Amino acid sequence: MSNKGDTRMTFKELLENEKKKDYFLQLAKFVDYEYKHYTVYPPKPMLFRSLGLTNYDHVRVVILGQDPYHEPHQANGLAFSVHQGVEIPPSLKNIYQECHDDVGIDIPDHGDLTAWAKQGVLLLNNVLSVRAHQANSHAGKGWEIFTLEVIKEINKKDTPVVFILWGKNAQSKEQYIDQSKHLILKSAHPSPLSAYRGFFGSKPFSKANRFLVEHGLEPIDWTIK
Repeated sequence: MSNKGDTRMTFKELLENEKKKDYFLQLAKFVDYEYKHYTVYPPKPMLFRSLGLTNYDHVRVVILGQDPYHEPHQANGLAFSVHQGVEIPPSLKNIYQECHDDVGIDIPDHGDLTAWAKQGVLLLNNVLSVRAHQANSHAGKGWEIFTLEVIKEINKKDTPVVFILWGKNAQSKEQYIDQSKHLILKSAHPSPLSAYRGFFGSKPFSKANRFLVEHGLEPIDWTIK
């Protein structure tokens, strides 16, 4: 369900605009160099996959991650997601467990979250690339500026959006979200290092759907088949 008042900039238009800015030109040089000289994830064609799978008009939920998985074959351009056939990472296992405990979904046997993305769940990382085996290695190079512009554009939507912010990295964007219009759900990160410090039991999936229904929007089917 989309609102006619939400005919603002599309993600494609936003990307084209940002590409012209000085910070993005410097970021692009850095990223190109990294891909040329190192192993970098996700594969370059998947850098903006999250923005391609989820249309701006259809965004109902934003789940904000830190940066892509940094081990082979994991990162696929969607925060927390991996392709089918790849072992499910620990953070995603915890997400599935909380989703099961919260809304009763069967725990999937794969980690592909494309089904969520196609329903309007934007699975956006704060930083969109990473050098192999080096978590957060592309932080502070300009990606954070770009993803903040994405958040600011979503914040302009006339229809309410649920922003799910897990961990301090994601919560750094909280100040840019209008809480009189949108809902922020925040807790500890689902990483095994922090999941027991407030992620488990936070019930973000049912809370998100309750908010969407209260505002006349379709809830998310959190089932992964």
